[in-house]
Amino acid sequence: MKKSIDMIHDRLAPSIIRYTIPIILTSILQLLFNAADLVIVGRFCGSICVAAVSATGAITNLIVNLFIGLSVGASVAVAHSIGGKNDEETHQTVHTAFSTALVGGIILTIVGVIFSEDFLILMKTPENVLPLSTVYMRIYFGGMIFCMIYNFCAAILRAAGDSKSPLVFLTISGVVNVLLNVFFVTVLHMNVDGVALATTISQGISAVLVTVALMRRTDACRLMLRKIRFYKKQLFKIIRIGLPAGIQGSLFSISNVIVQSSINSFNSDAIMSGNGAASNLEGFVFVIMNAFHQSAVNYIGQNAGAHNFGRIKKIFAICLGYVAVAGGVAGFSLWFFGKGLLGIYITDSPDAITYGMIRLSYIAIPYLVCGLMDVSTGALRGLGSSFVPMVITVLGVCGIRVAWIYTIFQIPQYHTQECLYLSYIISWSITFIVQTIAFIVVYKKKSHSDPLWQAQKLSRSTQ
Repeated sequence: MKKSIDMIHDRLAPSIIRYTIPIILTSILQLLFNAADLVIVGRFCGSICVAAVSATGAITNLIVNLFIGLSVGASVAVAHSIGGKNDEETHQTVHTAFSTALVGGIILTIVGVIFSEDFLILMKTPENVLPLSTVYMRIYFGGMIFCMIYNFCAAILRAAGDSKSPLVFLTISGVVNVLLNVFFVTVLHMNVDGVALATTISQGISAVLVTVALMRRTDACRLMLRKIRFYKKQLFKIIRIGLPAGIQGSLFSISNVIVQSSINSFNSDAIMSGNGAASNLEGFVFVIMNAFHQSAVNYIGQNAGAHNFGRIKKIFAICLGYVAVAGGVAGFSLWFFGKGLLGIYITDSPDAITYGMIRLSYIAIPYLVCGLMDVSTGALRGLGSSFVPMVITVLGVCGIRVAWIYTIFQIPQYHTQECLYLSYIISWSITFIVQTIAFIVVYKKKSHSDPLWQAQKLSRSTQ
């Protein structure tokens, strides 16, 4: 079976599934890095360490998402140039993307190592958790350059139709991560510092593997170290598409930071542990759905570059259908088996498991709506429109969620977990509806103004 998929000519329904399944598996392996951290510290170090690790998630995502968004820009730019059969443009985009990953990794390392404790204090992290959270966060950011290289290079491979190689690389590094977790904690008697170090080392391995894979390619996506530099035109395109995606991700994370701060306001280790474990489990459902977002970005990106607008509508509809089914099944399954799954993370606090189930009841079952929202966002980005979905998501998700927390949630009788979690489904639903309307408008505008596509339609109508 061929490694790369032809997104422009292959049958859509089966090829999207073949392309998306490796992304799902790869994303699950990435989540297992953090899941392994939580499971190991939960089993051997107690719920305080689980709370310490989970307390870093929201702020870490807030800082990292800006640069991860740029990898989305790189993916769309590569997909457009491949679809348009412009090898020189593809070559320049690949090397610009790698340069961006290097610089971004250095910046994130400096910011994360220096300001970790300050960020955690701003999030009202409890004093008994703060020292451990700070240690974990600093070590994690110490290896951020590996995270950036992997994400940018994997985005390039996927834009070229290869979603299998990143899966292989993450499988190798994932196994290493689990083995090192056990070794550092059980043999060297480390705690959160050990699991953070294991994650950093394993990310370094995946970064090396994905870089070598790009260097061994024989097409326009081949990476040549001596040619790594910034190409102005391609850098601007990556920034134009990726920066709004990054800002959206960061602002999206701000709402999660505020949610985490609201969780912290209950001043309960059990609530923090239960929320953290449930949130980690939800991540597995999210990446299943987000894989269809990535498929929409790259399939629509290549077909937009090839001026093949007829397939774009079909891609959008197929991805919406797939994500609804996948999200519905996965979300319900997570809720149904929730107690047992939470018990993997938490072994010393039945109350924490109870609080975790409250979160799953309100978020896991309707989670498919978040997937629908993500696919509509990806479809817009694949068309090259990134500012519009950023504005819609910032207002629809962040705006509604933050407004909810600072108004309704502040009313004493509604200052509960249940009320806090209700803001998720409301914000997802409104944002999905508006994003879909925006996709229809942008699609019509771009297809009607594309002379090559209009000429193709005219030619078919006269045959």
